[in-house]
Amino acid sequence: MLNIGVPKESADHESRVAMTPTIAKQLINKGFKVMLESDAGLLSNFSNKDYEDVGVTIEKKENIYKAEVIAKINPPSKDEVKLMSKDATLISLLFAQTNTEIINLLAKQKISAFSLDAIPRTSLAQSMDVLSSQANLAGYKAVILGGAEMGKIFPMLMTSAGTIKPATVVIFGAGVAGLQAIATAKRLGANVWVSDIRPETKEQVQSLGGKFIEVEGDSSIKTEGGYVKGVSDEFLKKQQEAVTEKVINADLVITTALIPGKKAPLLIPDEMLEKMKSGTVIVDMAVSQGGNCASSELNKVVTKNGIKIVGEGNLPATLPINASELLAKNIQNFIQHLTHEGQFKWDMDDEITAGSLILKDGDIIQDYLKKSVQPELINS
Repeated sequence: MLNIGVPKESADHESRVAMTPTIAKQLINKGFKVMLESDAGLLSNFSNKDYEDVGVTIEKKENIYKAEVIAKINPPSKDEVKLMSKDATLISLLFAQTNTEIINLLAKQKISAFSLDAIPRTSLAQSMDVLSSQANLAGYKAVILGGAEMGKIFPMLMTSAGTIKPATVVIFGAGVAGLQAIATAKRLGANVWVSDIRPETKEQVQSLGGKFIEVEGDSSIKTEGGYVKGVSDEFLKKQQEAVTEKVINADLVITTALIPGKKAPLLIPDEMLEKMKSGTVIVDMAVSQGGNCASSELNKVVTKNGIKIVGEGNLPATLPINASELLAKNIQNFIQHLTHEGQFKWDMDDEITAGSLILKDGDIIQDYLKKSVQPELINS
């Protein structure tokens, strides 16, 4: 049976852990062995004793990286790659298209690697979809953070001193994060307007009580795996004009737009910012990939023209207990899908394996990555 090592996350502003005691116990009951780096779960409120009580072995960092399987959240650092055994299998987020240096190092080390962010977003893979589970929490927290920075409340309030109007919230994007943000803002009593260039999201937005900012679509809109891959400049111009009308009266604006492997699209240029009213709050959920707002800064709250721009780069990590629980369940389901009787199946006819396997014994599997690999680095 495979030995799974769970290291402590070393990335800045990270408080999650890839394995909770509950999930570790379930894997151990199926015959797997689980090792945890000492205090890896501490920031998620899971003590070493919590893990030891369910049969997890607490080890030093060096021993964790000698495990057959390394299960972690963020891409490994250069030093962490060097600690891995040459026949190890890594399971983590890799963002391979924008993280080619680490992919090269893993290849040189002859590591096999599955990328959690590359799991196909299909109904079969829903229970393994780390991006969705974390985006769900992020959408919720974006509204809470925005509300904390606002100088007013969300709901309408009728008092003897007068009536307070409900806050107006504008949300860019009706993906997993956007839909959760809509639901949260509506529960808090806000008026919610939503912009998405995919017309098929209108029904979902309305089902949650949001109002869809509608622009007549055109044949240029192309989507793939739930992401927009192409759209005409003319349509984008119409979309921005329609959204600007709502944004200039908004109390809270939340942006969620991401493009896999690329810089986040610019949705709020400084010209739009200048039209917005003082006191408005923007939560830029794409700040870690360049930002949807031109003036947002990673892990900072900045004020420009009286507008607060919140650039929290890792929103799920601000909810580490729930985020770790969901992540661990995703990873457990993924490991169980990939294995049979405690060993990897390496079934390339399986769409989940074929989509998420980045490296096999150091060999690049995905065609879209082969041009990014530096042969001289691998063979040196």
